[in-house]
Amino acid sequence: MAQMLLDLVDVFAGAALRGNPLAVVRGGEELDTGQMQALTRWLGFSETTFLLPPTDPAADYRVRIFYPAGELPFAGHPTLGSAHAWLAAGGVPKVPGRIVQECGIGLVEVRQEQGMLAFRAPPLLREGPLDEAERAETIRLSGADPQAVVAAVHAANGPGWKLLHLASSEAVLAAEPVAKAPKGTDVALLGPCAPGDPAQFEVRAFFADPQGRMVEDPVTGSLNAAVAQYLFGAGLVEGGYVAAQGRKVGADGLVHCTREADGSIWIAGRVDTVSSDGALQPA
Repeated sequence: MAQMLLDLVDVFAGAALRGNPLAVVRGGEELDTGQMQALTRWLGFSETTFLLPPTDPAADYRVRIFYPAGELPFAGHPTLGSAHAWLAAGGVPKVPGRIVQECGIGLVEVRQEQGMLAFRAPPLLREGPLDEAERAETIRLSGADPQAVVAAVHAANGPGWKLLHLASSEAVLAAEPVAKAPKGTDVALLGPCAPGDPAQFEVRAFFADPQGRMVEDPVTGSLNAAVAQYLFGAGLVEGGYVAAQGRKVGADGLVHCTREADGSIWIAGRVDTVSSDGALQPA
């Protein structure tokens, strides 16, 4: 088996070590799905990715994205972190300035811009309003004030996020989610920040871990991509904005969201290497 190397990167950080950590494994081509899943659970991060040779000739690399309970077809902070690790390890894009990632949903474009990496938001797999039962259950799971709910929508683009748009960032930060939730729970909150805040919107994301415990994710690229599609699609923002995430869990995530003239939406953030080339022993 080829030598396996582990990189640790910090994604969407507004300050050093204040983003969402990601483990990236290189050289794991001979690992099977069970071994990838076991390593992901042992590392304990919200996601671990495995960089592999592409199968699509248009792609620069292929990535498999795991979380402790399974595999994801797409996720945002793993996309930017994997692209960063691939570039740092000497990867050279087929097209200069344009990195093409192959993953479960197909090809995702990544680019470098102003000291950050950005991915093109993939199409939503499901959108539109939640029905009354879904709305009530999402309010219950997230602990949001029902009186503060402006809208309740599907925002699925890999993970099946159910999103509550609240009246303010204060309402978002005041929410107290339940301790336990069914497997597969992905719920999120969004609210506008007060004038003078470095961000225009506050975002929070909650998911159920393999033991059914409700966990808050520090900074979530897939969710922010879906939120941006909702906000731009509803005409609530124009051009671009910055979202803050993670303040309740000690993070300082900043996510830069823009829509270009062609309608494409890009999700950008800072990515830093914390550790690189750590040798892994095959199980």
